[in-house]
Amino acid sequence: MRKVDALATLGQNELLKPARIKAALAANDRLKLYLSVLQSVDQRADRADARPLDLSREFAASGVNMPWLANLPIAAYREGKTLHSPEFARLVALLRDDLNTMALPLRGDADIEPRLAHWIAWLEALAPDELTPEQLHALVSGKRGKEDSVHLLIMDLHKALNRMATELSSEDIDGAHVWRIDDADRARVAAFMRGVNQTRALKLDHPGLDTAATRDGARLLLQNDIGTSDAHVLVMQVEESSVSLTYSDLHFQRFSFFRRLLEEVGANWSEPQARSTAGLNAGDTYYVGTATFACADEEQIEGVLEGIGTRIVFLIDWNRARKRLEQFVGKATALTVLTEAARRRSGHVGWLAAGGEKLIFRAMESLGSDYFHFGDRLDAIMGSERAVEFLLDAFALATKAVQQHQPPALIADDIRLLLARYLNRHDEFELLAEHAAYCHALAEGLRDALAHGDERDREAADIFAERAKSWERSADQLVMDARARAEARPRWARFASLVEGADDIADALEEAAFLLSLIAAGHHHGWQGEVQQAMRRLADAVLGAVQDHVKALEIARGFGEGSSAEDHEEFVAALWRVLGAERQSDVLLREVRRKLAEHVADAATLQLSTDFAQALESATDALLATGYGLRRLAFTRAGAGE
Repeated sequence: MRKVDALATLGQNELLKPARIKAALAANDRLKLYLSVLQSVDQRADRADARPLDLSREFAASGVNMPWLANLPIAAYREGKTLHSPEFARLVALLRDDLNTMALPLRGDADIEPRLAHWIAWLEALAPDELTPEQLHALVSGKRGKEDSVHLLIMDLHKALNRMATELSSEDIDGAHVWRIDDADRARVAAFMRGVNQTRALKLDHPGLDTAATRDGARLLLQNDIGTSDAHVLVMQVEESSVSLTYSDLHFQRFSFFRRLLEEVGANWSEPQARSTAGLNAGDTYYVGTATFACADEEQIEGVLEGIGTRIVFLIDWNRARKRLEQFVGKATALTVLTEAARRRSGHVGWLAAGGEKLIFRAMESLGSDYFHFGDRLDAIMGSERAVEFLLDAFALATKAVQQHQPPALIADDIRLLLARYLNRHDEFELLAEHAAYCHALAEGLRDALAHGDERDREAADIFAERAKSWERSADQLVMDARARAEARPRWARFASLVEGADDIADALEEAAFLLSLIAAGHHHGWQGEVQQAMRRLADAVLGAVQDHVKALEIARGFGEGSSAEDHEEFVAALWRVLGAERQSDVLLREVRRKLAEHVADAATLQLSTDFAQALESATDALLATGYGLRRLAFTRAGAGE
């Protein structure tokens, strides 16, 4: 499917003229290449040992990537005076199709029409696998005389196209090809191009973003070719205070992505329609939808056009980037990465140009089996949120590096370091810190519950007990995660044992929350005064110990070659405070028991209150045991041994 065909299906006839001329000129380049191949065939057939003409530049310039065509001079042979090749039929079909494309803007020309009809019929009558000397001459001869040739027709078509392009062209506005517009349109075209040019550099040397603008009656029409993909067309219409945009795309996922991007600038989309048009996109389905933008004034119109312009670049190579991302994260997460990369204006083309998925795979491989095994995905190892942030940072890093023309090896090293930093932030200490956060929430909740007198408020105590159970389950999940990682990665085995021990803290505190809800259900007789005060002192001591545990973890996460003696001293001090809190809790537990014996006569209240205080004190025992394990792990990491 050609861009001109796509525009025709969208009903934008005024925009067809420059698009058809552009397509015709591209066809001219291909036709000249085909004739050069035929000349090379002729020369090679005369001398089998001769090197074929080097047409690599011609192939590159015309955008033709057909290995069979490049090899035609080698495969063809001469029998008598006649050239033979089973590929001649394919080449003749190319000649016929591109002659029609080249002549399309000149339909109705009295000189061109009969010549075109003659040579098309002549081509269709050729034998499928041979060319006589006379037929070859009729194809490639460029000498003017009594006889016409395909080559002469191509030359005359080219001249006529150049004249038409000169007559059509009127001006250029910031890179947009413009003709027959009103003075009031220029600011609108400039606004759109301002947006396009803000992000144009992100496409690097990828083709695309060419813009055409003209007026069709009361409407200003703008068309952007996006990239080179078939059926990938974008046309805007501006009339009075309304902007509308028609967009077609082969890929429904990319259509949805662009839809979300334009909703950020006020797009109201129709439901996309699936279409299948004979001769377009090989008959496969493509999708078409329309977005409308209601604008209050000229400033808003220009703002909408600029906003649209900034977002088009992110469609280029989008599907290729999506497929590569899905090797590291799930489909939904890949869409999140591409959408956020567009919002951050880093895009994905730079990442693809720098190596794309190879950059990530090599970075994962360099970190070794302690972190990754074959087949691992980033989201499975790092979690979806962290994987998204890493990939976004990798996109931004790669884009900047490619724009600065940094060598590939340097970009690869930067990505490796980036991944290492993300994994270091996602190591044992981070998971333990997340577990400690749940313990802190439990301890703080208990302290606050006693401060507010929840032992006498059944509803409040029940609500807190449910929340505590949810936190304890989340802490349990972290323990299971640590065990799973230890099964696959030996370096996690020691840590898995540590986090299992730390889970005793959460279990004890959740048990205390449950017991408090039972006490609040009519079993708080005698809690007034000294009993309640003793319980609060015990809960305060537990919370202080948990806070020091959290602080020790935060310091330990930074241990390494760069950590200071002050860091080590503060870490040890925090652990000593945990030890002190555990001893203080032993004393406070005995005080609670003494006050309960003095003031509580009800057996159920006495039993539940004793169990409640015992659960609080048990949390400090688990904190102390965890602190010793943390000390060993942290000092090993800091290089101080055990």
